[in-house]
Amino acid sequence: MTDAVRASLFATCIVDQFYPEVGESTARVLEKLGVDLDFPSKQTCCGQPAFNSGFWNDAKPLAKRFLEVFEGDRYVVAPSGSCVSMVRVYYEQLLRDDPELRARAQAVSSRVYEFTEFIVDVLGVTDVPAVNASAGRKRVTYHGSCHAKRELGVDSQPRALLASLPGVETVEMPGSEVCCGFGGTFAVKYPEISGAMLNDKIEGIRATNAESVVACDMGCLMHIGGGMDRQDVPVKATHISQLIDELI
Repeated sequence: MTDAVRASLFATCIVDQFYPEVGESTARVLEKLGVDLDFPSKQTCCGQPAFNSGFWNDAKPLAKRFLEVFEGDRYVVAPSGSCVSMVRVYYEQLLRDDPELRARAQAVSSRVYEFTEFIVDVLGVTDVPAVNASAGRKRVTYHGSCHAKRELGVDSQPRALLASLPGVETVEMPGSEVCCGFGGTFAVKYPEISGAMLNDKIEGIRATNAESVVACDMGCLMHIGGGMDRQDVPVKATHISQLIDELI
């Protein structure tokens, strides 16, 4: 790249409240790749939990706030496929009765990207310039998050980045594309079904003998990591930004 690509980091609620280290690793990786990055301090929730629960009137002010914060000419990058999907796929539906807001949403959403999608599709980076050889060899397995894979079409991008990392062996787990059972409010509404899906996912992870399960969404990783902790499974739940951050 010649001129620095300008972007804003959208941290997302779950990262901001529970996993700030993922936001920090996301920022470090983007800056190491030459991105002129800022962090709008007035950002809040994208409105997804309220929207998914049917409280559209509560979600609309949050969507409006998102548009106000991120309008401009910068890309918007988030370490979460589900939040990006909310903006790119569902804002148009949420704001369908307000033509002015809907038009603004269309303009903003065209610049909103999931972390790995931005690195590969916007920056054009598929071979991460890893320099930290001291990180040692790692055996990982990849979980494809539902919103990223099914609604954004993000799957080859994280896999390409993982394949480029020296010293990292990625082992395909059985059913890597199958939902982990989190689904945001789904896990709260249907805990028995969610738990059964989680057990299947953990069995798939066990089968790989990996030391880490890597994904692009902390919602999935919180769910999977919590389940593995309860079952004493010695596998680390790692956001892909954290793995890349260790190596570059």
